[in-house]
Formats: sequence, C-alpha cells, structure tokens
Amino acid sequence: MLEKLELSYKPRLPHNRSRGIGIIGAGEIVREAHLPAYRMAGFNVVGITNRNAARAEELASAFQIPKVYETVEELLSDPDIEIVDIALTAELQPEIVRQATLAGKHVLCQKPLGASYETAKSIVDMCAAAQVVGAINQQMRWAPGIRASHDLITKGLLGELTQASIQVNIKTKFENWPFLQSIETLEIMYHSIHYMDSIRFLVGDPIAIYADGVKYPGQACTGETRTLIHMIFPGETRGLIHDNHNNWAAQDDWYATFRFEGTKGIIKGTNGALYNYPQGREDTLQFMSKDIVSDCWIAPKLEGKWFPHAFMGTMGELMCAIEEGREPENSVADNLKTLQMVFAAYRSMKEGRLVALDEIQ
Repeated sequence: MLEKLELSYKPRLPHNRSRGIGIIGAGEIVREAHLPAYRMAGFNVVGITNRNAARAEELASAFQIPKVYETVEELLSDPDIEIVDIALTAELQPEIVRQATLAGKHVLCQKPLGASYETAKSIVDMCAAAQVVGAINQQMRWAPGIRASHDLITKGLLGELTQASIQVNIKTKFENWPFLQSIETLEIMYHSIHYMDSIRFLVGDPIAIYADGVKYPGQACTGETRTLIHMIFPGETRGLIHDNHNNWAAQDDWYATFRFEGTKGIIKGTNGALYNYPQGREDTLQFMSKDIVSDCWIAPKLEGKWFPHAFMGTMGELMCAIEEGREPENSVADNLKTLQMVFAAYRSMKEGRLVALDEIQ
C-alpha cells in the first residue's frame, strides 16, 4: 500500500483563472503572501487601492498590477473586477463587504470575519442577500502539513481520532502591527484563530472550550500573548492549542509543531512558516499507521509552506466555488463555527469556566 500512497495536499485551482481580482489594502500580508501566491497561481489581479496611495503604487509596480484606484468606490465600479480581496482590519470590513455585495462582487474576507459574532453574522447575511459568494482567508487549512494531514485522515489511516494538538513557542513582535498594540483580544483573535480553524477542518466541530490567556511582563501590547486552549469534541476526542509568543531565546530554540493521533495512526510535523518568519521554510510531516507500518515513521517530502503557498488555496477555492455554482469550503457561513470557538475562548478566559459553543449566538 505504501508504494501506491499519494498525498493530495496542493491547492486546487480553477479552470478559469482570468476572473478579475481587486485588492483593498496594501499592507505586509498583501506584499508577502497575497500577491506572491496569486502570481504563482496565475490569477488576474486587475487593481489595488489603499488609504496610503504610495503603498498601493509601490505594490502595483512590484507585481505588475495594471490599475491603482484612488478610492474603494472606484475599484468597485470597475466592471473588470469580479472578486474583491479585502485585506483590512475587522472593524473596517463590514462596510467594505456591504459596498462590494451591493455592487455584485464576490468577496474574499480577511480574518477575523468580525470583531463580534453579530458583526460576522451580518456579513454572512449580506452575501446571502446579494447572492454572491463570500469566503474567508483562513488559509492555514491549505498549509502543506495541515492539508496532507487531512488527506491521511480522510483515507482512514488514523482510525478514530483521539487527540489534536498544536504547540507554538516563538518570538512574535506584535507591536510591528500598530493596530494590534491597543486591542484587548490579541493572540486568539489574530493568531490561534488559524489553529482553531485548522483543527475544526481536521476533527470537526467541538462542543465546548476552556481557555486561559495572559500577558508577558513588560510587553508592549495590551492583549494576551500566551494562551492555552482546551477543546472538547463529542465522545472521547480532545484538542489542545498552546501558544507562547515571548520566547526570548535564539531561534534554534523556537518551535511550531502539530500532532494528530488516532486509534490506528499518528501524524506529527512542523509549521515551517514560523521558524524564520517571514522567510520561513517548508513544512515537515511524519506519520505511522497500523494499516501500513506501525514500527517506524514515514516522512513524505512536502513542497511549499503556509506563507505564501496556502493563499493560493483560499482564493482558488473561492474561484472554484464560483465556477461550480456551490458554496466554498471556506465560506463565510462556515467560518461562523470558527468564530464561535474564538468567542467561547474569550468568554472562558473572562469567566474562568468551560463554555459551550452554542452559548455563542
């Protein structure tokens, strides 16, 4: 069986890659991930706009983007644009989605979908009312290690899932993003949200969350930068996310690992993007399964990394959904479950108790 085993983990791309994309925002994530990924995929970026026009001009020059718009309204009025890629902070997103959906554009929203569950639900309702496709840029689902793990789990090689864990111990300079300095909901809302979404993708929806989040002495930011998140799934399955962004040791002490266990198999690996951000390195993955071999690790070679390769996945899935007339896997409606996890975690932190996801409505 080992000789026949092929892992399916690379992003699926649409047949038609010519649909016009307009990008709103020209920050670091657009420069380091969105645009490099779209260039690799052969997507058609028609234009870009940003409050700081010089930054939009700079990216347009670097990535051969033909149009730079002075305003969001100008971008939305361009008939060459079918999809609006929103790369803005959560509080700005609802108004942009409102304008874009009224203009009949499909949208790829930035995470978090909303600063509150109610706001996120309003975005889902806007997309439904306008009958446009709305997707969320929760791209870690397409990171090579996570996608390959999903393929192994789908093939049944882990059996019944029992445990999912992601552990990160690195140094993150959150103060480099000015909008994060004063926000009270920091680490879970803007980082561990990816791990929650990825574990949901692999294991399914949890029923309850217990979380703890604290600061680090002397940190520059207002919100939490160290978190522990315990996830309870139906039956005997459990999940754990442990994040520390204050590791002051040299980078050879940093780690970003994942491990997924079942009754028949185990997967373990590394999230290469976090070992030398933003350059990063390729993900690694090892697994064993009683269906193949249970006394040694199999280590397939993975190509690509979270940044930028996974960004082909989120936009590619949106385009495939438009092409095939269906909801995307990363739809804004699906993302409400991830946000239930996020807001349940914050309620748990505040009240010091286990919080059921159905409390978040």
